[in-house]
Amino acid sequence: MKYLCLIYGEETKLESVPQSELDAVVGECRSHDAGLRKNGQLLASERLQPVSTATTIRFSNGRTAVTDGPFAETKEQLGGFYLIEAEDLDDAIKIASNIPPARFGCVEVRPIWEYR
Repeated sequence: MKYLCLIYGEETKLESVPQSELDAVVGECRSHDAGLRKNGQLLASERLQPVSTATTIRFSNGRTAVTDGPFAETKEQLGGFYLIEAEDLDDAIKIASNIPPARFGCVEVRPIWEYR
């Protein structure tokens, strides 16, 4: 079954983390990704640009409104994702709990709704 692991963290806190520590986490991510890909469990993973680069599109009364920034003011922002293949929710949680940047915030694990 496919699961999406959404990685959230506080961008303002990440700005205060030393670059050497961030570089180490990036290295851990590459190793972690390689292991999951080798096992056939990683389908995709990406880091997102800062929330300040987001664009939100809303639809109301047949009109489209485009605004800069995130759709809501929150303490934690979506920073990246992993799309994984797991046996079940327990397996997905096990995989998600080892995602390196999770230590800066949290990971939301959600099953993919497969239409097939």
